[in-house]
Amino acid sequence: MIEAPVSVSRTPAQGAAPLPVRVRAGRCLVLAAVFVCAACGLVYELELVALASYLIGDSVTQASVVLSVMVFAMGVGSLLAKRLRCRAAVGFGMVEAALALIGGCSALALYAAFAWVGESRYALVGFSLAIGVLIGAEIPLLMILIQRVSRRAEQDAGGTVADLFAADYVGALVGGLAFPFLLLPWLGQLTSSLLTGAVNTMAGGVLVLWLFAGDLTRRERWLVIVANVTVLTVIATATVLADDFERAARRAVYGERVRVAVRTDVQEVVVTGERGGPPELFLDGRLKVSGRDERRYHQALVHPAMRGPHARVLILGGGDGLALREALRYDGVESVTVVELDPGLVRLARTDPELTRLNDHAYEDPRVRVVYGDAFRRLRESAGAPGGPGALGVHDVVISDLPDPGITRSTKLYSEEFYGLAVRVLAPGGRLVVHAGPVESRPHTYWTVDATLRAAGLASRPYCATGRMSGFAADPGRSTDGDAVPRDWGFLLAAPGATPPELGLSPDAPQARALAGGALAAGARRAERARLDDLPPSTLVHPRYGG
Repeated sequence: MIEAPVSVSRTPAQGAAPLPVRVRAGRCLVLAAVFVCAACGLVYELELVALASYLIGDSVTQASVVLSVMVFAMGVGSLLAKRLRCRAAVGFGMVEAALALIGGCSALALYAAFAWVGESRYALVGFSLAIGVLIGAEIPLLMILIQRVSRRAEQDAGGTVADLFAADYVGALVGGLAFPFLLLPWLGQLTSSLLTGAVNTMAGGVLVLWLFAGDLTRRERWLVIVANVTVLTVIATATVLADDFERAARRAVYGERVRVAVRTDVQEVVVTGERGGPPELFLDGRLKVSGRDERRYHQALVHPAMRGPHARVLILGGGDGLALREALRYDGVESVTVVELDPGLVRLARTDPELTRLNDHAYEDPRVRVVYGDAFRRLRESAGAPGGPGALGVHDVVISDLPDPGITRSTKLYSEEFYGLAVRVLAPGGRLVVHAGPVESRPHTYWTVDATLRAAGLASRPYCATGRMSGFAADPGRSTDGDAVPRDWGFLLAAPGATPPELGLSPDAPQARALAGGALAAGARRAERARLDDLPPSTLVHPRYGG
């Protein structure tokens, strides 16, 4: 005998209140919350990486620290979330409020630690841990909430998990693209993190207080409301005061004499100093130019390379116009091409009264041509199309006035491949001069540049110059006073072939006080005393420069 099937009615899970919307709409709302939370989480992550690279340096190391600590902490957060399974709705609301507060204020806190304490590494690790734990707790709690909705829709668990992770990954993609292309250029690091925190807390609060309001007790509902209002109040207050905070922090870093502070599309550019006095130029917190002794550096960089034919000069970097100033002092120079990544720096060097005074209005000279773009890419384009419109042409002298090789993002500009491209724009008998970092304090980096030049088919002549303010070796954001122990700038003069170029000055060289009295010969002997042999060259695949 076949019995008739028994009708089984499907009811909501025990303890789950009815939803205020249709089941399908409720599921879409949960997935939207997953999307927004994932986007915010990745923005926090990228904010930490970007700010740590700027404040601490060595972007590879800082990115590795942030990502590894956060991934570990996410695992810890997932385990801790098990304690909130019975109260998933209120747990998720409080986790999002905490994440919005900590993540939104992380940039402010890191910058404050750097400005007033002078050390932000420990703060970086602490924020990475806290944010990672809270992000890790999100997914288990969201899984419980979306399963509560999906059971009403009779959707299988596998499909629910697939939908949740799809929304999570797409949200991460949107957050990862929004940070560099929208948030950072439009709002800056501080305001973008605060805005992200506001969006984060509103997404979590709306989901819990509306869609899952029936799952909350009266006490829990007020707890979530108070937490979200508090977070939004703190974020709104911080946003209003962000400009004042940034000015105060900048004064703590650079001193009271900040005259110009602009954020270009490439970097932060700060000019300090009294009007009429010697300015100091900082790029991303690192002292690039000290007006008190920059002529020592630029004369030592440019003048030895001008011994020989020098009608056509190519300057890689040097957007401040100071190496350009020295090259234009030679009557035999017919043209100078400057390849600079940052148009904002050149614009400032053209218009700021103190910088134009320092560079002798070099950009107004009709012999000067400025090409914007990455030096590596411009050399590569020129080598691939020597007669094309973007070609740099052939030059008698190439002056490499690029950021320090110890900065991670600069390592490709000190690679064997880069120097191989530079050789291709050198005329017969041409010379290349490279700033290679300090010889005495970082001999390994300096002699690695030398080994890399030789691997590219260039014979090199090492030398150095001393100065009170070696800005390229200075710690980020910390200038050195005039009574500091002298430091050195290391240079390498190179030419194709097996014979190193002669170290000296051209017969038509203008007066250069920094190179008078046998200073070049003394600088060569000083560099040789620190020589390190048998170092491998640096390549794009295997960079060998430290931070």
